[in-house]
Amino acid sequence: MRIYLVGYMGSGKSKAGKALAAAMRCKFLDTDAMIEESAGMNVPLLFSEKGEDYFRRLEKKILRLTEQHPNVVVATGGGLPCFHDNMNWMNEHGITVYLEANEGLLFHRLATSKQERPLLQNLDAVSLMEKISRHLTERTPVYNLAKIKINAASLNVKALQQKLAKKKMG
Repeated sequence: MRIYLVGYMGSGKSKAGKALAAAMRCKFLDTDAMIEESAGMNVPLLFSEKGEDYFRRLEKKILRLTEQHPNVVVATGGGLPCFHDNMNWMNEHGITVYLEANEGLLFHRLATSKQERPLLQNLDAVSLMEKISRHLTERTPVYNLAKIKINAASLNVKALQQKLAKKKMG
């Protein structure tokens, strides 16, 4: 089973993905880590040196490589589903899970990790909240195309496994 975790940055895709992969005894991949390995630089540097357009094209290429893994949990970047028809591709090649998080939870989580996130660097609190709100408005319709939705604030790996098993059988 190929599982793609989608949602806004800070929703817990990497943390949940590692826990889910361990529970399912399968491989875990993080598209941002794969991009960094491929590019030989971290995502913030890649963004600043090559630009978002280059990053999104590389992101698409990296996502398509996950098809080589039949049993894997993939944590995707927050914007990945919204570009290059990636969400439809993931829905065709696996089970997508949207880790849904409200603005308050995301603000709380992201306010402490802004420097690691290229789209949030140099934002004050008001600008950060505005960006989260604007991005959620733009991206939520795409995230909602996921086959499974789960509340990021109360994520339970065992419950998610049960939902995945039902989806696989159905």
